[in-house]
Amino acid sequence: MNAANQTDVIESLKSTEGRVLVLDFGSQYAQLIARRVREQQVYCEIVRHDITAEQVRRHNPSGLIFSGGPNSVYEDGSPQPDPELFELGLPILGICYGMQLVCNSLGGQVASVPCREYGPTQVSVTHRDPLFNEFPAETQVWMSHGDQVQEVPEGFESLAKTGTCPIAAVKHRDRPLYGLQFHPEVTHTPQGKTLLKNFLYEVCHCPGNWQLEDFAKEQIAKIREHVGNDRVICGLSGGVDSAVVAALLYRAIGDQLSCILVDNGLLRKGESQLVVDEFTDHFKTDLHVVNGESVFLEALEGITEPQEKRTVIGHTFINCFKQASESIDAVKFLAQGTLYPDVIESGAAVDGPAATIKLHHNVGGLPEELGFELIEPLRDLFKDEVRALGLELGLPEKIVWRHPFPGPGLAVRCLGEIKKDRLDVLREADAIVIDEIHQAGLYRKTSQLFAVLLPIQSVGVMGDARTYENALVIRCVDTDDFMTADWTRLPYDVLAKMSTRIINEVAGVNRVCYDISSKPPATIEWE
Repeated sequence: MNAANQTDVIESLKSTEGRVLVLDFGSQYAQLIARRVREQQVYCEIVRHDITAEQVRRHNPSGLIFSGGPNSVYEDGSPQPDPELFELGLPILGICYGMQLVCNSLGGQVASVPCREYGPTQVSVTHRDPLFNEFPAETQVWMSHGDQVQEVPEGFESLAKTGTCPIAAVKHRDRPLYGLQFHPEVTHTPQGKTLLKNFLYEVCHCPGNWQLEDFAKEQIAKIREHVGNDRVICGLSGGVDSAVVAALLYRAIGDQLSCILVDNGLLRKGESQLVVDEFTDHFKTDLHVVNGESVFLEALEGITEPQEKRTVIGHTFINCFKQASESIDAVKFLAQGTLYPDVIESGAAVDGPAATIKLHHNVGGLPEELGFELIEPLRDLFKDEVRALGLELGLPEKIVWRHPFPGPGLAVRCLGEIKKDRLDVLREADAIVIDEIHQAGLYRKTSQLFAVLLPIQSVGVMGDARTYENALVIRCVDTDDFMTADWTRLPYDVLAKMSTRIINEVAGVNRVCYDISSKPPATIEWE
């Protein structure tokens, strides 16, 4: 999808006054800043770090936030902002590397220090300011830096300090320029939301009138105008993202929508039939089902490397999808349920210095030779915003609150080579895990739960006989935005039931483990 069309599709998100721009200098947490801003009913989007002052003027923002980043501001080639941004008169908040950029750009001094800070740190507020309204005089914050501001620029003053960082926050005495050495956007800074709220309302004077409830109505009107009388196809997976896209499109264009489900043999137990039932009975859509299990398994034969799996699945999906679409007349548009975290982790959000974490086969669009124009109406939304939108559209809760399922399906939960018998083992174990979490009444209290089949065997004893069978891992996490996550402290009795049932009912598994890794450093999925 070209830039102009993408702008048309998501323009309704940006129509509210009081938006804030986050300049991405390579931080993996830039999207968290945007998410925290939206929580305050202020629309926020991430833009390139080298956006020009003239481009910023066209956005007409109420303020700018400079993200963190992995570089040192004094190194050659480090990402730098347009110097004219400081002359726009806009409020600017620099976070970590962003604070160092503000100070370095305006004449301060930044240098590497021997006492680096990584993790929780106590900060003391030394000078009161509207930015620190209702912020404790001393509290925990999250630090992640090796450089520090050694000398503030002329006109600036220090607002806070830690035991090893004497300048942990700064402001200009006369201009709305601020910097924080710590990260207010992460949950490890308990009062971070207070700081961001103060910046948005006390410094930027944002009206706080961005409401997700208005998005559906505005987006439906925009889709109708953009699509006209043409036909749109939408790939369904059974997950909430594609379901919300389909519901949004169905509300907008009705029978101009056709949906395609590619059953790749990598779906959860019973998922294909569930999708068919939901999208023929509930939505009355024109649904086409492709039985592609044998095609995908043949394409994946012998492949074990995670990124290669995703790439092969993506290409195979495209081929199957293309064949199915050829039976549908006059298709011009393809709709996908790409979300903001997908775009960020793929390094596609702003084409900037942030690292690519993993490939998402539904990011970046299908090849041009398919001849479809891409519509991604959710690509600026986070998962919880999509769920809220689904409820606003009238989707049943059993769809809206389903745990996320990756585009490549069980292939990224079946480590090692993909074979049908291994997928069947994983599918049965995963179904038990989901059933037990429902039985315990914890499904809605957890964010994502699934099983992972490892490419290793271990010795066991079953029926007085030695076994040498598969090891399986249960993964359960809690998260607000799926960009950071912590492992769920499931009750031991629930884990015990899961383990007992898997070992007793799933042939080929004799050992069950529980994943207690957070994101970061781990990702939620294993591949």
